[in-house]
Amino acid sequence: MSDDPLLAPFRLRHLTLRNRVFSSAHEPAYSEAGMPTQRYAAYHAEKAKGGVGLTMTAGTAVVSPDSPPAFGNLHAYDDAIVPWIRRLVDGIHEHGAAAMIQISHLGRRTGWGQDDWLPVVAPSARREPAHRSHPKAAEQWDIDRIVEHYADAAERMQAGGMDGIEVEAYGHLFDQFLSPATNRRTDRYGGSLDNRLRFPLEVLRAIRHRVGPDFVVGVRMVVDERLADGIDLPVGLAVLHRFADEGLIDFVNVIRGHIEHDAALTEVIPIHGMASAPHLPTVATVHQEMQPRGIAVLHAAKVDDVATARHAIREGIMDLVGMTRAQLADPYLVRKIEAGAEATIRPCVGATYCLDRIYQAGEALCIHNAATGRELTIPHVIRRATQARRVLVIGGGPAGLEAARVCAERGHTVELWEAMPWLGGQIRLAARNPRRRDLLGIVDWRASELARLGVTVRTDTVAEVGDVLAHRADVVLVATGGLPQVPELDEGADLMVSSWEVIGGEVSPRGEVILYDDDGTHSALTAAELLATAGVRLELITPERTLGVDVGGMNAVPYARALHEADARVSLNQRVRGVRRVDGRLEVRIGSDHSARCHTRTVDAVVGDHGVIANDGLYHELVSHSSNGGRIDHQALIGITAQPAGRADGFELYRLGDAVAGRNIHAAIYDALRLCLAL
Repeated sequence: MSDDPLLAPFRLRHLTLRNRVFSSAHEPAYSEAGMPTQRYAAYHAEKAKGGVGLTMTAGTAVVSPDSPPAFGNLHAYDDAIVPWIRRLVDGIHEHGAAAMIQISHLGRRTGWGQDDWLPVVAPSARREPAHRSHPKAAEQWDIDRIVEHYADAAERMQAGGMDGIEVEAYGHLFDQFLSPATNRRTDRYGGSLDNRLRFPLEVLRAIRHRVGPDFVVGVRMVVDERLADGIDLPVGLAVLHRFADEGLIDFVNVIRGHIEHDAALTEVIPIHGMASAPHLPTVATVHQEMQPRGIAVLHAAKVDDVATARHAIREGIMDLVGMTRAQLADPYLVRKIEAGAEATIRPCVGATYCLDRIYQAGEALCIHNAATGRELTIPHVIRRATQARRVLVIGGGPAGLEAARVCAERGHTVELWEAMPWLGGQIRLAARNPRRRDLLGIVDWRASELARLGVTVRTDTVAEVGDVLAHRADVVLVATGGLPQVPELDEGADLMVSSWEVIGGEVSPRGEVILYDDDGTHSALTAAELLATAGVRLELITPERTLGVDVGGMNAVPYARALHEADARVSLNQRVRGVRRVDGRLEVRIGSDHSARCHTRTVDAVVGDHGVIANDGLYHELVSHSSNGGRIDHQALIGITAQPAGRADGFELYRLGDAVAGRNIHAAIYDALRLCLAL
């Protein structure tokens, strides 16, 4: 038996969990037509294989048709979901983990213009900024039917074999009734706490009546909204006492904060550059109150490392610790703890690409584990190749590091050459922003893995064609990254400096500065943040209709905060057309795609960002020496099968990541992973 508190079993009503680590309910948006089909099931089964004690599915499964999915939510209101739930649960149980599901009515936290186009309903006709719908105030018949819908959904989940349910109670209809910030009713459902509690109590009573005493029921509840007119901690605790006294709940999953806009959401679910596990003091208070009443306390919010999780359990801050994003990065986290191999855990770096990706493209993806969410086609545990080969990787950025790691795991003999004195490529540049320093975990973990796997790494090594040919590799992987571009102008592009020069500290503009962002990615906003905090008078100009168009909502928050605090000017829908030097300063001509009108502004410096262009010179020099001419068969790549054989002489040549075209960290790692899995 282990003395690690994280590995201690825990009893939750009739259910014995094998350890104290759980994956909290979240919506990866892998559903199809509201059903948890194969991809969804495989994602959760992998966590069970990885040793988690409890995995909670859905975030959240919606109980009513007038709670249309905001981001791929499951349809708990449809009887057709039951067999899919059964398959999902069976796959989790097969590997020894418990399974629960979160259910809810989103209330005002959704939109009306989708699915059945029903009006959004809430306690009061108060619009939520994040989802922007104007709800109707719920009538008595709405309340009556929704209470029944909750009970129906709970019964469906029980019929599907779930071990329990969690009712979502932060930002959704349940606590929209509970909070005076969102409940302005004057009838028996509004006003006093007893009245505001009426709907939540009706919901929990209906659920408990329907599922009986031998089914686990809990709430993921905000106990302190951190709003002047919202639920505070004394009220939150009073509410929990009421639920516990009636025997309505078995656990509370503690939330602190509110989520009606992006800035508030990042306080509830912190991103990199923010404090780790910031809500533990509040959770400890709840645990102290609820433990004597037999109510288990759960929590998950930026508990992304094992040491913090272990501390939380050992010190009695909570009973079960959620490491949800950490398990997106490494679903085998618990197995590695059990094996005494914590050093090999792929770290969560807090980039929150997972959450931003849901809103941007409808699926959760980890910034540096490209197998997550692709379990049907990509293994998390890499198998050895049948025949070892000699592989040379050129470039030590994310694509090159991942290629070297995967090839070494496959049993190949691998050497990596990097021109700079250090590994990391553009990640090193991004981490020059102190707030984003955690991104270095992507590099450090891979460097550690390469050392463990015996890969020869040569830094300060510029690859020349003759050196590559002399190495006599079977496979050469070119991952030389990209080089910065400034936008094309009618005149004066040479008077701009690149965002990379600003981030890297090679250029430090002063005075009045225009930053022309013609790419919409992190590099421009990082440069803008650094300039703003350095005290320049900054104007950020972009032709897009929003700031940082390819930067997700949660990651946009600290950039927007920095710009606001520096009183920077943001000009949307505008383009820099030209720059010329006039009397020692720069005259900037600014136009727009929307009209022919131009105006000028005189500043001290212009910074430009137009992404990167492939640094592909070496690759093209090597093509004629290769057996395959650098060709990649896309169907083989997509299907993760071996690339077609080339001519008998020469080496196989492939390029990866930004050496192909400017993309992002995840794309570079995905390139390397799926190509090298089939080598």
